[in-house]
Amino acid sequence: MSRSEEEIKTAVRQRYGRLAESNERSCCGESQCCSAEGTDLPSEALSIIASCGSPLARGEVHEGDTVLDLGSGGGIDVFRASKLVGEKGKVIGLDATPEMVFRARETAKKHGYQNVEFRLGEIEHMPLESNSVDLVISNCVLNLVPDKRLAFNEIYRVLRTGGRIAISDMVAEEPLTPEERANLSDWSECISGAITVDEYKQLLLEVGFTNLSTISEGEGEVSRVKSITWLGEKTKTG
Repeated sequence: MSRSEEEIKTAVRQRYGRLAESNERSCCGESQCCSAEGTDLPSEALSIIASCGSPLARGEVHEGDTVLDLGSGGGIDVFRASKLVGEKGKVIGLDATPEMVFRARETAKKHGYQNVEFRLGEIEHMPLESNSVDLVISNCVLNLVPDKRLAFNEIYRVLRTGGRIAISDMVAEEPLTPEERANLSDWSECISGAITVDEYKQLLLEVGFTNLSTISEGEGEVSRVKSITWLGEKTKTG
């Protein structure tokens, strides 16, 4: 039994909508993704984390950059990045779950963040201008997207020439079976949507990313998947 994209997206939104209201910490790997480092960050953001790696620490952030965080959730990486880009920079958080966006906006308003904003939208159809972003980060989110090629095309579109990606994600140790792909609960738990390292790399190359490299973030809680951070660049206009 196969699942439609809408069924998958609904299951994911429901799970992360509950997460937004429960202050739950959810990590898919054994990295320090759920650590509460940076105690000067808003407690509202620190109390809700769903991640599998440390893309912001792996990516190269410059003062004045425009950074886009895909699947920004409660805003933890957005608030971290806001300190790195400075007053001349900007950080945009994009999330498909209304509860997450509302919560992150309230946190930003409460704590007076001036260089951040949170937008509601899907990675496959981003409400952003082309060639407008210097760095795209994402933490355990692309595995939740049914149409990954469309998502990677959108990431490429919004990046400026010379722009970078730092994407932490769950990858499958081996191809999943059709039965495993049909498990909606496992989709929202970062398992059923995972693709292999080779499949992931091939998609990134076909979209146009260059200078690709990977960093292992640790094994997953489930033996079939593990966490990897992908680094790459957009070196051609497009």
